[in-house]
Order: sequence, then C-alpha cells, then structure tokens
Amino acid sequence: MTKRILLAAVAALALPLPALAQTHDVAALRDAALKDDIAWDVVEGLTTEVGQRLAATEAEARARAWAVRKLTALGFQNVHIETYKMPLWERGIETAEVLGASSQKLTIAALGNSGSTGPKPVEAEVAYFPTLADLQAAPAEAVKGKIVFVSNAMTPTQDGSQYGYYGAARRSGPNLAASKGAVAILIRSIGTDYHRNPHTGVTNWAKDVKPIGAAALSLPDAEQLARLLKRGPVKLRVQITAGMKGEAESGNVVADVPGSDPSAGIILVGGHLDSWDLGTGAIDDAAGVAITTAAAKRIMDAGQPRRTIRVVWFGAEEPGGFGGAAYAKAHAGERHVLAQESDFGADRVWKFETNLPEGAKPIADRLATALSPLGISRGRGTAHGGTDVGPVINTGVGVIDMSQSGLRYFDYHHTPDDTLDKIDPEQLRQNVAAWTAMLAVTANAPEDIGPIPKGEGE
Repeated sequence: MTKRILLAAVAALALPLPALAQTHDVAALRDAALKDDIAWDVVEGLTTEVGQRLAATEAEARARAWAVRKLTALGFQNVHIETYKMPLWERGIETAEVLGASSQKLTIAALGNSGSTGPKPVEAEVAYFPTLADLQAAPAEAVKGKIVFVSNAMTPTQDGSQYGYYGAARRSGPNLAASKGAVAILIRSIGTDYHRNPHTGVTNWAKDVKPIGAAALSLPDAEQLARLLKRGPVKLRVQITAGMKGEAESGNVVADVPGSDPSAGIILVGGHLDSWDLGTGAIDDAAGVAITTAAAKRIMDAGQPRRTIRVVWFGAEEPGGFGGAAYAKAHAGERHVLAQESDFGADRVWKFETNLPEGAKPIADRLATALSPLGISRGRGTAHGGTDVGPVINTGVGVIDMSQSGLRYFDYHHTPDDTLDKIDPEQLRQNVAAWTAMLAVTANAPEDIGPIPKGEGE
C-alpha cells in the first residue's frame, strides 16, 4: 500500500458513517432522476387542468385543491392547505392608441396593483423618459396631467441580473409618476423578447399616493412609440380599468416527507402556485413546484431521510410574497435548518451557491462533487434564496441557491407566452436531478445545520 493510498484510507475512515454511506446513493439517485417523468406530469397537469392562477381568485383556489390531490396521490404526508386573507386585484379593460395623423393601436397589459384611469379613457400628451432616473429627476410640472412613458431596456443574461435594476421602472415607476401628477403611465415591458406580448408584473404604491392606470407596452410597441416621439409630440388615448376589489382568500399547500430524526430539523423547498393571468404559468412557476416536488418524491421513495423535507406550494407570490410571509408566521415555532425555492423557469441549472453555518460548510464540498456531473459549478457568491423562503431565511436559516439559466426566461416571463410548450423536458429533468442530489446530500448530512449567527455565513 502506497503512502497516498494509506492516507486516503485513513481519511475515509475519519468521515462520519452517514456521509460515507451516501456517496454512491447520491450519484444513483441523481442519475435516475435524469429520466424523471414526475415533474413533467405535475407541470403538464397543473397548467392544463387549472391554467392561469391569479392570486386570491377562484382559479388559485382550484389550484390548491388540485395540489392536495396530486401531493396525496404521490405519497406525501400531512398534506394540507393553510389559508390567509389578502387584497384582491383584478384586471379590466386595457387599451392604448396613438391619436392624430399617426393614429394606431398599441398593445399593453395592466401591471399588477394598477389603478384605473376611470370609466372613460384619458387623453393626454406623452411625457417621455428614457430611464427611471430621468423620471426621478424631472420636475412635477413636466409630468402633471400627462401620460408618462419610461422606455428603459434590459438584455438577456445567464443570471438574470438586469431584472433587479431595470425592473425598478415597473415596481416603483408608477408610484413616482402618480406622485408628480401623471394621469397614467406606460413602461417598456421588463422583458427581452420581440413578440407583441406585453409583460405584466406587480407595482407598488405608497400609502399617500392614489394609484393611477399603469401598464406595460410590448417591446415592439414601446420602440414604435419611441420612434414616433422622435418625430414630435404624441398624444395617446389610454383606458385601464384594473383595480383592487377588497379582500379575498389565498393559501399555501404544505406536504411532508417525515424524517427519522425530528431534532435534525426541517428542510424547506418549493415554489409558488399562483401565476399572472396572461398565460398558464408554466415557467413561472408550475415548473418550480414540479421540480422540487419530483426531487422530494425521489428521496421519499428511496427510504426515510434523516431530516424532514417539507414541500410548500406557496400562494400569492406574484402580488407581493403573501404566501411566504404567512408560512413563516404560521411555522415560527418549528426548527427549519435549510430553505430554498425554484422560481426561475425550467432551463438548466448551471451553478449553485450556499449560505451555511460554519459547522455545516463541508456540505457544500459534497454538493460540488454531486452536482459536477450535471455541468453545475460552484459559484463564488452567497446564496440569498427568494421571495417565498425569504422570511424563513431571515430568521437565520441556511440556504442553497440552484441557479438556472436565464437566457430565455425573460422572453416569456409574465406574458401570454408563459405556456407549457416553452418547457424543454430534458432541461426539466436536469433540474430534478440537481435538486434530487442536493436533497440527498442535505437531508442525510451528519453535520448539525444550526442557525446562522448574525455576521456569519459565506
């Protein structure tokens, strides 16, 4: 026996037995998941049998009932719905047209939480701002009584990083325009496609600001309007009758794979059940609930894990993360040790990142080994989670981000094109394999995954 082999043998003997025993099991589970059909069955069924699932509507309620039946049939335990109340927003009429010599219709979609222009259309001159910063810098007199148009443009990136910056035009632009006296606002869709499909998405209002009609233009229409504005002033007729309709019920669907060691804590995974109402919510986020459910099912079928794996299909993520907040409040007394979600479509996972307590960091090394055969590398950043699991993570719970490619995602995100045909079954399976490997490693890890003290973590 050479010195190198002897050292390797000694090192192997020094590993905790659960870590040693799972090396082959993780690989076998991962590779078997590359032939998975569970995720496709879930996403196909949800988008076909329920369709769009706008938060707090009858459609979302049907989706919760569908989820209970599906999760129960798959063999999960403690399957139940946890309801909560929230504001209900409904879409109404949404039209826009150029008036005058260049009269033509424009394609728009009201933004979530948009106010109304009233029972009749508003007609006003356009106040054009290439960026949100230009609108911020504009005096109120340049905006008052006009229809604001903000045309900032994002481009595709693998990590989707431009969404945060350019998306501010949607999230806060309408509130800013209203505070300066605009009668309505149109933004260039926060998207990267060139189909005539506007991208909806939530916008937010300050308590002292009355909501105005707010909508997104499809990218071709936004560029058309920008070209017209280069030729001179433009007057539009816009009607948006969307608005808040009081309070209604939403809810989370919860299901467990019970662990053998209750003291080892809960691993929380999932995605959001609701969707915007333009498409059928395939990539956003039927794919996410399907991927995480299929992976948890595979671990369950392989034998009882050490830690409980909890799958949550969160409600009402799109209008403001109501489901994640409700879950964290309802389960505050339970010991969660990890929380992660899938909410970025169904294209390949290309990297992973972690944020773990010091004593649990060897888990990340084992994850790197398990995920490498799938073409997934270890990122250099720190995992942050997402909207649904954020409230749990903020209590000091560890997180692992499984980053999917975003190169196509914002072509379809929040549009009528978010439909089942946009999902590549092979890439969906790669996601399931990645999540299966991650759960196989973390659910059986011998390390204590304790809370992350403030200031600690990767």
